[in-house]
Amino acid sequence: MKRVVLAICLAAVAARASAQSAEGISASGAIGGLLDAWHAAAAAADEEKYFSYFATDAVFLGTDATERWTHDEFRKWAHPHFARGKAWSFRSTARFVTVAPDRTAAWFDEALETPNLGPCRGSGVLVATSAGWKIAQYNLSIPIPNELVDEFKKRIEDYEKQQSGKKGS
Repeated sequence: MKRVVLAICLAAVAARASAQSAEGISASGAIGGLLDAWHAAAAAADEEKYFSYFATDAVFLGTDATERWTHDEFRKWAHPHFARGKAWSFRSTARFVTVAPDRTAAWFDEALETPNLGPCRGSGVLVATSAGWKIAQYNLSIPIPNELVDEFKKRIEDYEKQQSGKKGS
């Protein structure tokens, strides 16, 4: 009898774990699909569609330390690129998504292949809305191999000194 009860308990736990995994996979799939469509909208220079994936209070962090844009600031900056019919092309080669237990938020990181910037990383936060998942924050970065950090650190320091010298002139 103890074995039967134990077997039933184990089966219930396995079913629950399986259901949670399926929910996570489903949410990851929905989020992955959204991110792929978002990248495709940029590649197609579809400004309306691209910006429809953002929450209204979204923030976009670009590769330059000065690039922290609200939704409206980013759209204003990006508009000329979309208007020319060529924005940018990012393709995810690996993506990891985590959905909050209450399913109101998710976060992700993705390795990106880009023709202009080379290998990049995107990471961000999505929020669940009545209209579906929306990007609340996206951070685009260029990963630097550890072996090259000292060289880039020096170059950045030299650049910043040069820029501060120009401001003082």
